[in-house]
Amino acid sequence: MDNLTFRHSILLVEGLKLSRQSSYPVFIAILGAYVFATISNIALIILISTEKKLREPMHLLYCNLPLNDILGTTVILPRLLQDILKDDILTDESERYITYVDCVVQAYFVHIFVAASHYVLIIMAFDRYVAICNPLRYTAIMTNKMVLKLSAFAWGMAVFLVTIMLSLTIRLSRCRYKIENPFCDNASLFKLSCEEGVAVNNVFGLTYTVVLFSFSILSVLITYVKIATVCIKSKNKALNSKAMKTCSSHIAVYLIMLVSGSTFIFLHRFPLFTESRKLASIMFHIVPPGLNPLVYGLQTKEIRQKFTRFWCRKKGN
Repeated sequence: MDNLTFRHSILLVEGLKLSRQSSYPVFIAILGAYVFATISNIALIILISTEKKLREPMHLLYCNLPLNDILGTTVILPRLLQDILKDDILTDESERYITYVDCVVQAYFVHIFVAASHYVLIIMAFDRYVAICNPLRYTAIMTNKMVLKLSAFAWGMAVFLVTIMLSLTIRLSRCRYKIENPFCDNASLFKLSCEEGVAVNNVFGLTYTVVLFSFSILSVLITYVKIATVCIKSKNKALNSKAMKTCSSHIAVYLIMLVSGSTFIFLHRFPLFTESRKLASIMFHIVPPGLNPLVYGLQTKEIRQKFTRFWCRKKGN
């Protein structure tokens, strides 16, 4: 297999260790989660884009999140399901292969999903800050042009930094062919190299992760400290109630993303928990995309009412 691997740039992907009996429920669970996350996120995008009452800056900015969630699930789950079906259910083979080019493409979009999750939630926090701390100037500041600028910033930063990170990785030669993960990411790719230059990738990857998480946490924390300060000083029950309603969904979505991502990064540092790390990495692409539309839909009055009316009409028919 070694000669074939290097000659055709075929990599071996280390999937989940599943018995034939456990493959069935795992396949059904992942398929169900993927279908639910995809349909619910698409439904939210369609609802926000077609409903006039929902064409506000807060909801338009939110549209970036379901778009990113669809990307996050689609980039790994269909291939993972294919591997489980082909290798664990239909046959007894346990080896899963992917071409190097496909692996790089998958790793690129995996990191776009992670980075965009943070940047989108940062710009959503900024919107809440303006709405609560500067309500009189909200419509003047949060114009359609500003929404486009903030969205471009979120996606632009993600694309720019991930492109640099993957560019540093693909320059390396390869002496190994095993991806120690259920899917491809930057760390798995540069670990294929035996060059001394891989130290640059280690430093950049660690710095990038620390800066991204620090910038994300500090931005959201400072925003909500300022919002809390305004609410405490005003002693206005109506303002405080509005702040709770509009911010609770954002905080819930942010915490879901942060806990899921932190668990995966934490377990990455302990080789003893390899299987737990693999599971956590997959869950990061399932839990936030699946829970985000539920949290946002249930917390947002207009969306909740729209779905209730739709359900009642359907039931009446």
